[in-house]
Amino acid sequence: MKQTSVTTNAPCWVELGTDDPAAARTFYAELFGWRPDSEVRPEDADYTQMFLGAAPAAAVTPRYAPQQPTAWTVAFAVADAEAAAARIKAAGGAVRKEPTDVSDLGRFSVAADPSGAVFILWQARAFAGAGVFNEPGSLGWVELATRDASGARAFYPAVFGWSVASSEHYTQWGLDGRDFGGMLVMDDRFPPQVPPHWLPYFAVGDVDNTVGRAVAMGAEVMLPAYSMPGGRRIAVLRDAQGAAFGIYRDGAEV
Repeated sequence: MKQTSVTTNAPCWVELGTDDPAAARTFYAELFGWRPDSEVRPEDADYTQMFLGAAPAAAVTPRYAPQQPTAWTVAFAVADAEAAAARIKAAGGAVRKEPTDVSDLGRFSVAADPSGAVFILWQARAFAGAGVFNEPGSLGWVELATRDASGARAFYPAVFGWSVASSEHYTQWGLDGRDFGGMLVMDDRFPPQVPPHWLPYFAVGDVDNTVGRAVAMGAEVMLPAYSMPGGRRIAVLRDAQGAAFGIYRDGAEV
């Protein structure tokens, strides 16, 4: 089964931090059919929610610090941000920004697992997160790339209570019978300077067509389109500002 709505301890949102938010908004609007939120709030004028139809799908923001990479960041829904931050510290991770209020929308915290892969905690109030999952143009899968697979298998279940389904080549994360992500072990295909990270995958109607359109708009192909056992077809791209993301289309339930 797939995730179809915001679920506590599962992915709930993705944000792109970039030096050129305007160009990013244009690129993803064309690629996924997103539109920027027409409501600009004075307290977060630089933060733009992107909608798919009537549903919030993602956000585009400027980079807020010199050390912040141009990248997508995955957020996980939690019932209590302070309690989740405490579990992260106890499991050997780091809390880089302590839980903080975002007006009446919720509380967020920025954290990293023991290998350094960064993610966000989101405790919802007025804003729950994405309003659509696993539909063309929306978030449908998240993947951890790490050099410490055994450490990740211990850390994330301790923090979020995830189930772990491992095969010879891949590990899948899930909750309550719904798998929403996986883990890729970083080998010599990854340059040493590439840090561990979370990569979002967005559902599309046609992977090959989407790759072609993305390249025509200045994106780079990092992983050419290919079909996995079970029928899922995937590709990984890097947008013109340098942010990596995946796309996929299912031929069968995962």
